[in-house]
Amino acid sequence: MSGHSKWATTKHKKAAIDAKRGKMFAKLIKNIEVAARTGGGDPSGNPTLFDAIQKAKKSSVPNDNIERARKRGGGEEAGGADWQNITYEGYGPNGVALLIECLTDNRNRAAGEVRTAMTRNGGNMADPGSVAYLFTRKGVVTLEKNGRSEDDLLEIVLDAGAEEINDLGDSFEIVSEPTDLIGVRTALIDAGIDYDAADPDFRASVEVPVDAEGARKVMKLIDALEDCDDVQDVYSNVDIPDEVLSELDA
Repeated sequence: MSGHSKWATTKHKKAAIDAKRGKMFAKLIKNIEVAARTGGGDPSGNPTLFDAIQKAKKSSVPNDNIERARKRGGGEEAGGADWQNITYEGYGPNGVALLIECLTDNRNRAAGEVRTAMTRNGGNMADPGSVAYLFTRKGVVTLEKNGRSEDDLLEIVLDAGAEEINDLGDSFEIVSEPTDLIGVRTALIDAGIDYDAADPDFRASVEVPVDAEGARKVMKLIDALEDCDDVQDVYSNVDIPDEVLSELDA
């Protein structure tokens, strides 16, 4: 859930070791196929494909799977689905706003899955546009600190369009306009710095703070949505304060 950095980081660590690895692999493979179909199958000339492959490799997706997805998307191999992007909007417990991005080859199935997950976990679907205005599209690059300071990174990425750098504990995230995402990650590559992921993201303009009980309900709903095969990303404007996170971890 990329809407809140601290929770996103916790979630990232959890995802690396939990039983959802197969679902995560499927979503990363889908991204590669779509990127290759949209911008061509050569990663050196298609930055979106390059980043999709990079992210899959960092998540330990087997190289054979990555290569097959690239070839399917680029038309070098037969097969591949007609993936469509669909975004649903809704509200979770405590009035938390949700943007749910799907990549599907069956719109009816995707809508049914999302609606069921929402209904069973205290959420409500919303009309198009009623939630989206609360979010702004951004580009986000995440990378391990590896002894670097925020100032070290700023010197490298500021001229490339970076707007802010957030400290996530063991890692940093660099936030930019979506159009500057490629420039920021290129500046890092040119400086010899490895990064974990470079993705478009949504950031909320207004956040909704929750207590431990509210956080549990929201997280349960987001987990259910992320379990849907057609759901790629879930963004929210939930704010889980540090003390509530500590309470949940305990």
